[in-house]
Amino acid sequence: MTDPTQDPRFPQSSNPVSAPGRSACPVQPVPSGAGGSPGYLVTGHAEAREALNDARLSKNTGAFFAGKGSRRRLHPAVAQSMLASDPPQHTRLRKLVTRAFTTGAVRELRPFIARVTDDLLHQWPVGERFDLVAGLAVPLPVIVICELLGVPQTDRSDVRRWSAELFAAGEPDVIDAASHALADYMTSLIAAKRRNPGSTLLDRLISARDGDDHLSEDELVSLAVLLLVAGHETTTNALGNAVLTLLQHPAERERLRADPDSVPSALDELLRFDSPVSTATFRFTTQAITLGGTDIPAGAPVSIALGAANRDPARFPAPDLLDLDRDAAAHLSFGHGIHRCVGAPLARAELEIALRAVLTRFPGIRLAVPADQLLWRRTRLVRGLTSLPVLA
Repeated sequence: MTDPTQDPRFPQSSNPVSAPGRSACPVQPVPSGAGGSPGYLVTGHAEAREALNDARLSKNTGAFFAGKGSRRRLHPAVAQSMLASDPPQHTRLRKLVTRAFTTGAVRELRPFIARVTDDLLHQWPVGERFDLVAGLAVPLPVIVICELLGVPQTDRSDVRRWSAELFAAGEPDVIDAASHALADYMTSLIAAKRRNPGSTLLDRLISARDGDDHLSEDELVSLAVLLLVAGHETTTNALGNAVLTLLQHPAERERLRADPDSVPSALDELLRFDSPVSTATFRFTTQAITLGGTDIPAGAPVSIALGAANRDPARFPAPDLLDLDRDAAAHLSFGHGIHRCVGAPLARAELEIALRAVLTRFPGIRLAVPADQLLWRRTRLVRGLTSLPVLA
């Protein structure tokens, strides 16, 4: 069985696994996984949901690669982040950041998100070609998460570039260098904030480091880097993908434009239809398990194809059809279980506000180039456009 995530066409496909292939083998052995070990690819929805919530699948990357002689030089702040940890460490770290992304906390941010969106769209030259990715999908979530963390405006372009380089598939040296650049930057920013404290989320995490929660310095830097990257990558890709989907489905676009209050209920289907995350981050089995009828030995890498699971006809009938009336709340674009994206409420708010604004302010929006000329990011983890040229 070949691994579809290794296919060069994988980033361009919103549904890289055929329905017959998925139903016949929702958990597929693949010839090579992380560290050279044989791996397994999960493409079925039920199996993916089970795997995402199975404590026998560890995210402790350090434990898996220990002694394997890897030549990678990822900064520990990236290699050993909350995203690559298991309970109880993961539970303790997640608790420190969850409060910043509750429904109530995000509700307070909505006026700021709306102002940023309006400011960005005000720069859109009506009647002229405009790159929606560069002009809205990238800067909106970057500005919001940087405001939350207290990243100065002058540093945000560097932060965005380093973040994008972390997902440069097939370029390990670029990824490793970006991890060090981000970690070094956040270390410097933390030091600056200690000298001049403020009231940002990063300041509150510094207080936890120096207070009763016993957050170590390494954990503080790691959390800061993770929040910076995860706080905008998913939203950037989701917004570009959603706008493209609606441009390719004019009846659904007109329906949302005529009734912008229906945008929130349409978000789940848009996220399901074209997931901003193709494959969940690394996991491996700590003991032998059986998943989807497939026996997986201990110590095997397991990749969970979220985008493919979202197109599983066993869970979503006619999955390649965009149906805004579909109950798509079970989509896995934000993950599932204890590692579900902590920033999902913020991402949903940004998506809702941005889509409302684009659809109502630019009712005649259309693609400026044929869809088959659009370029996608060369990465197996996330799915997103490098640019989205449009006309209004």
